[in-house]
Amino acid sequence: MPSLGAPQKSMAVLRVEVVYALPGRGDSVVVAVPAGATVHDVLAKSGLLRLARGKVGIFGKVVREDTPVADGDRVEIYRPLAVDPKEARRARAATYTSRSRRAGSARSPSRAPRRR
Repeated sequence: MPSLGAPQKSMAVLRVEVVYALPGRGDSVVVAVPAGATVHDVLAKSGLLRLARGKVGIFGKVVREDTPVADGDRVEIYRPLAVDPKEARRARAATYTSRSRRAGSARSPSRAPRRR
């Protein structure tokens, strides 16, 4: 039996928030985990591990699931993009170009000649 004055192992408990956002609503769960816990441990305890199919992060920075967490961290589960941003831009540009040609002008409003 250790003496009363002997140093003891600290069983610190960390409070970590797990968030997952959807358009129109979001889920947020605060969990308590022991010191040394990883992102994976936090996700498992929160019950949101099934949603973590893609990337996860801590305060907006992408991290791996074996990254240790600190007290007060916010673990974020990122959703995959619905549409590739480059493809969305190409589609918008194609729509704009086709409308401009029908109107008789291939110039964008920002390229139109200035009146003096």
